[in-house]
Amino acid sequence: MDELVRAIAADNFIKMTAVNAREIAEYARTVHKTLPTATAALGRTLAAASMLGSAMKEEKASLTIRISGGGPIGSIIAVSDSSGNVRGYVQNAEVDLPLKADGKLDVGGAVGKNGTITVIRDLHMKDPYVGSTALVSGEIAEDLTKNLFESDQTPSACALGVLVDRDQSVLAAGGYIVQLMPGAPDELAEKLEDNVRAAGPVSEILRSGSVDDVVSAVLNGFSPRILERSDPAYHCRCSRDRVSRIVAGLGKDELADILEKGEPLEIICRFCGKAYSFSTPEIRELTEECHKEN
Repeated sequence: MDELVRAIAADNFIKMTAVNAREIAEYARTVHKTLPTATAALGRTLAAASMLGSAMKEEKASLTIRISGGGPIGSIIAVSDSSGNVRGYVQNAEVDLPLKADGKLDVGGAVGKNGTITVIRDLHMKDPYVGSTALVSGEIAEDLTKNLFESDQTPSACALGVLVDRDQSVLAAGGYIVQLMPGAPDELAEKLEDNVRAAGPVSEILRSGSVDDVVSAVLNGFSPRILERSDPAYHCRCSRDRVSRIVAGLGKDELADILEKGEPLEIICRFCGKAYSFSTPEIRELTEECHKEN
């Protein structure tokens, strides 16, 4: 089971979130039939969204990460609720590039860096909070680190990783975000940077360990204290009722065109791949409802 933890350390000058998202990334792979490079890109983004989403305390809040870097993978979308449950997709799931010289998946090459990473926090107020920054590398963790600093003015370190096995299944996936609070001493930042370097790739820690091991490695010497644990999952919110409202929202003219063709309408959810079919009588009923509302 996947796990997300939130921790504090160093007299509350450091806060950290870490997530084991192997099952989330594997479920996304099977739903979207992603090849390894796309699996890694989507898995990293889902892990990031889960961590950031879990920080929102409003019950019905949602957080969206949208990445568009001009690379062959196209856009990546990940959406989280305030419990860290996520859903997402990549525009081109079958993108798979040759490995880099160091033997790692070329996520940056697939994503590209001629574009932006956008984080949208919808707290159900008048307008959502939107923070968009230029991509640094397309590797996602570095891009998110820059976004958090420029948008939230909080020094952060972000690590994300996905290990793909020989059979293309997800072997390990997850990440962490660690942040310094205002007033933190300079020596604290230096020690934390040393810890981050010494910890190594987060996916390697999670391959044989847990999120507690990630926290222990990054916050070594800072007496970390776990504040909260949760079990995030891949969760799509689609339903026939929701899709029916989308169909009705197509408007009178478009619905009339569909009826004229006399063929059933099928809509496939981009997040989970579930298909919803509407017969001609059902479409006619939605058309009549649309007329009543107008």
